[in-house]
Amino acid sequence: MFRRSLGSPALFAVVWTSLASALYFSLGVVAENALGLTPLVFLGAAVFFVLTAMTYVEGASLHQERAGSTVFARYAFNELVSFIAGWAVLLDFLILIAVTAFVAVNYAAAFWAPLGDGLPELVIAMAIIAYIAVRNARGFGVGTRERVVGLVLVDIALQLLIIIFGVALVVDLDGLLNSIELGTSPRWEDVLFALTVSTVAFTSLESAAGQSGEVSVGRRGLKRLLASATASVLVIYVGISLVAVAALPVTPGAGPLRGEALDAPMIAIVHRFEPVWLSDIFVYTTAALATATLVLACHAAMLGLSRLAYSLTTNRQIPSVLGRLHPKYGTPYAVIALAAVFATALVVPRDLEALAGIYAFGAMLAFLIAHVSICVLRYREPDRERPYRIPLSVRVRGGDLPLPAVLGAAMAAGGLLSLLAFHEGARYVGIVWMAAGGALYVTYRRAAGMPVLRRVVVSEAALRSEPLRAQYGSILVPIFGNSLDDDIVQTAGRLAAATGDDSDGAGATIEAIWVFEVPLSLPLDARLPEAQLKRARAALARAKAVGEEYDRVQVATATIRARRAGEAIVAEAQRRGVELIVLAADEPSRIRGGARLGGIGGPLDNFIGDATKHVVRKATCRVILTAPPAVEPASASAPTGP
Repeated sequence: MFRRSLGSPALFAVVWTSLASALYFSLGVVAENALGLTPLVFLGAAVFFVLTAMTYVEGASLHQERAGSTVFARYAFNELVSFIAGWAVLLDFLILIAVTAFVAVNYAAAFWAPLGDGLPELVIAMAIIAYIAVRNARGFGVGTRERVVGLVLVDIALQLLIIIFGVALVVDLDGLLNSIELGTSPRWEDVLFALTVSTVAFTSLESAAGQSGEVSVGRRGLKRLLASATASVLVIYVGISLVAVAALPVTPGAGPLRGEALDAPMIAIVHRFEPVWLSDIFVYTTAALATATLVLACHAAMLGLSRLAYSLTTNRQIPSVLGRLHPKYGTPYAVIALAAVFATALVVPRDLEALAGIYAFGAMLAFLIAHVSICVLRYREPDRERPYRIPLSVRVRGGDLPLPAVLGAAMAAGGLLSLLAFHEGARYVGIVWMAAGGALYVTYRRAAGMPVLRRVVVSEAALRSEPLRAQYGSILVPIFGNSLDDDIVQTAGRLAAATGDDSDGAGATIEAIWVFEVPLSLPLDARLPEAQLKRARAALARAKAVGEEYDRVQVATATIRARRAGEAIVAEAQRRGVELIVLAADEPSRIRGGARLGGIGGPLDNFIGDATKHVVRKATCRVILTAPPAVEPASASAPTGP
């Protein structure tokens, strides 16, 4: 079950805001390249959205942290791959902030034409970005979310009306089909570019995934959310694009949306409605709602960027100074201010098609990593609870491989390759951006003496410049199903509760794991006896219940397969980047107070087993051991016979 404050209507609003805003600005670019095939291109985009949405819903329900593909990649691969995904999405958020602010001005120009040209256009776009930066730095409340849901419902109603009136008044299927000459009008490379650009709005899934730790949606709610978003995208995207190419016919060598219509395509469509009074109503209503929706999308992009950047700073993937939190509002004001500066610079060229191509590069790369990560996590964490599970899986090498994620990965890879082949802006700017980010990441990590591939976490208090207490942001607790389980979970719970920040109720995470030791005589993915699985699940459920009795503590559970428990515990601690391991010694101590410890291995060999010794010696983080008191054998105190 997802948790805390947001429900599925609010999540749908987050997703739809970006989807609708992208239609307001990407329709012109897509139609300019796809020409008469525009409806089919948007149909393909809708299919890709369904595949990608399923991936993000499973991933966000599996690991409820404030980020999307970067979190999936962290648990599936390592910190470097996680950073690559996050850095690509950061580029997309920057471009989305710039594009939505710029296009919002062009829709507002329906009320006063001079707004949509020259210096006024730039000044107003920059003012919108500045306003959005200030609002995000100050935060926003639940009332804002309720207004967003209301605006989304009105926007959907308007777009449905445009489809209905457009089909009744302007759609001519014969004229539309006659304009298509496959391979010539449009060219195949233009169709591929249009298909990738039509997916630019899907980074809204990143924004929604970034709120996965704050939502309260069960399995049915997740399925309804996915179904409603899919139906909306399918109907609205295909319907609007059909009306667009019918209302503004394709001419040889030119798309249906040209000139000013590229920057405000929905206005160009409703201008063709008749009679004039009906057209005027739609023009001004569309202009008002589009402007509001685009400004809201700009706000959502800045919010998504700030959450993602904060996640990157807390995981030491970018310098922590960028994630510095405001002392009053608790928002990452430094990265918000920096993002506003970069977005303002992106507005200046006013080249919508170039920005859309670069945006698509980042989106395709992030989606590719997300799809592949979900496939890998099916094998790395097969027994972890998934409130939502992608359907249509096949059994491959002992794991369930989700076919929709495989198809989504193939489509994302194809889109990425087509951008690199046919779009210079995406090829050069995208590669330079990723190379610069990789250099920043590696240089920062090495300069700070941190590993490049392993997770390193900084506490929120450090980003607030507050005095640090002894804190552990994440604690690994191996569970063995014995009498010490409660003791070690309670020890971890007390440490985790002490880590919490009283100002926002945030605490640490206990990661409870059960290690199945698989004999060398069996393959690692061999089927486990049902009795062992039940015992593990019961022990992990008990650990979760005990740990979450402490304030501000969350317990995540997982099962691991390995040849040796000690090696598995050390490997998981490194992969997860935990700061502490709380471990029960796997053999009880027989050493009484004052006894001298000996042996070839030193004192450690006398009171703990091989698994514990391996963890103590090889772990790169702190280890706390819990052991029961020595118990003398019964024969030691019984009287001896003759």
